[in-house]
Amino acid sequence: MSFRPRRSYRARAVVTGAGSGIGRAFAVEIAARGGQVICADIDEARADETVALIEAEYPGAAYAFRCDVARREDVQILAHFAETIFERPITLLINNAGVGIGGKHVGEIGFADWEWALGINLWGVVHGCEVFAPQLRAARRGGIINVASAAGFAAAPSMAVYNTSKAAVMSLSETMAAELSGTGVAVTVLCPTFVKTNVARDGRITQQSMRLAETLMRWTGSSPTQVARTTLDAHDRGQLYVLPQLDAHIVWRLKRYFPAQYTYALGLLDRLLPQEDSTPSDRATVPDKTGV
Repeated sequence: MSFRPRRSYRARAVVTGAGSGIGRAFAVEIAARGGQVICADIDEARADETVALIEAEYPGAAYAFRCDVARREDVQILAHFAETIFERPITLLINNAGVGIGGKHVGEIGFADWEWALGINLWGVVHGCEVFAPQLRAARRGGIINVASAAGFAAAPSMAVYNTSKAAVMSLSETMAAELSGTGVAVTVLCPTFVKTNVARDGRITQQSMRLAETLMRWTGSSPTQVARTTLDAHDRGQLYVLPQLDAHIVWRLKRYFPAQYTYALGLLDRLLPQEDSTPSDRATVPDKTGV
């Protein structure tokens, strides 16, 4: 019987977007598995809340760090902080920070929103991988978990920016899995559908789309804790893709087996749904957060 390293146990981990949602669930579960974790988030108060939650059960297991993953310099400082705290390289990186955006068609979105969302959802992951991958490769052990979304392959209309960012994270993860094959470093990409997080409330989403997203999360959304545990277990098995919900598997298969019919059905549904006013005032007035 072949031995599989349990990378999620006794890990020295960095989790971005650890101030709430899936990121917080990852951080808590890593501590529960005997590890130490740096909880990075653009909202320092949220990161502190996560650390306090962990420290109540696992003293000395968590550290807070303010980090805007869209800024390369912030991620480089985060890496230096991690090496100082752990006195050794990390063994697990979870690129989780992200924001929601949606409700407008291409041509109505505006370049500012493209740049804002891709800066966090895509460049945040790129920064994490570029900075930390060499350390993991040199150590010849450990793992990287990138949080994407089923949106990366579902291609729903009015979600172009979000879809593009998550599809790119999937492609990056697949490429890195090939590059790191045989090095002792595993790569996993998480592709959930609806999880009960702040991604809708903390994003740039039109009012109607935000109401729909919050309703779907309320009635069909999975627990962040369950998603985190499932993903860490899959990572320990060396699994590349994690689709933690049944609906993600259904969409995955429909898209691949019936691509033309799938796209036509999505377009028809988009035309049948009531269209929103595309003026800037229709945006949800919420703060820009990355603690997803």
